[in-house]
Amino acid sequence: MRLKSFTAKTMTEAMDMVRESLGEDAIIVSTHEEKGKGVRVTAALEPDNGPGFEIGGSAEDQWLQYDEEVDDEDAVAEEITDVLLRHAVPAETIDMIASTALGLGVTTPRIAMMAALEHLYNFEPIPQKGKAKPIMVVGTPGAGKTLAIAKLATRAVVNDVNVSVITADTKRAGGVGQIEAFTKLLGIDLVKVRKPEELKEKLAELTGKFDQVYIDMPGINPFDAEDMRFLGRFISSAAVTPYLVAQAGIDSDEAADIAKAFAVLGVDKMIPTRLDLARRLGGLLSAAHEAGMSFADGSHTEAVADGLTSINAEHLTDLFMPKASDK
Repeated sequence: MRLKSFTAKTMTEAMDMVRESLGEDAIIVSTHEEKGKGVRVTAALEPDNGPGFEIGGSAEDQWLQYDEEVDDEDAVAEEITDVLLRHAVPAETIDMIASTALGLGVTTPRIAMMAALEHLYNFEPIPQKGKAKPIMVVGTPGAGKTLAIAKLATRAVVNDVNVSVITADTKRAGGVGQIEAFTKLLGIDLVKVRKPEELKEKLAELTGKFDQVYIDMPGINPFDAEDMRFLGRFISSAAVTPYLVAQAGIDSDEAADIAKAFAVLGVDKMIPTRLDLARRLGGLLSAAHEAGMSFADGSHTEAVADGLTSINAEHLTDLFMPKASDK
């Protein structure tokens, strides 16, 4: 018995593909609905029953060719699954990525992985030039928010973008001092706010004077109601775009829970950090998938001058499946 999988938008289309390829005698082995993607049908057929396989050679030759196609698909699925398992990606996410990769019909594992990630995830680089909404950086304590602000501000200065930095991290010991050291080095005045009303007032003053404003928020506990109310008031006080700084290398379920908590406040973009230190990146895929967040720019080093790198499907694939020259 031989197996082949078909992916289509509807069950009717998938069944038409099964009949066209394998004939009326094909047996449906399994069906799988992929949320928002359609259906995946796996069908089977005995070699003796295969119509149309005499074209271009003997039936035996055609089945040998078909065996090679199945072997290629198995090899792609196996390599992608092994990679994702090493990165502690949850089983449900592994199935989603591997199934999508197979459905795209690509027989090179790296390209199949890249195509699946492009299909399943959203990528939105942080604007580097021109006027944009103030960018607010949020996250848990120690995730790398202040460093991300420093890198964003440095990139802006290098690109001749007129930038201002606001910090609401005024209570933590050393919070203001750390960001102030960066802004002084860049020749940027640091604006300090303690309340949402102050943030709204300062943003109104800065409108039209700067091309971009970055807002550094204190780290909060996303599972603490008071912390979340505190952050929620700041986010809703003005028209800002919040980005979650997501630390790579943490447990997938934990990362997903954190991202979902911030998503409740309207945070739908993510800046991964510590990509140079983490050896298990499954938490990033889990967080983006479970919370519906887009990948923005990522941080690979503690060095401010090295800046941030835009995350796309190819870059993400390189992190999970490094090329031989990168290892």
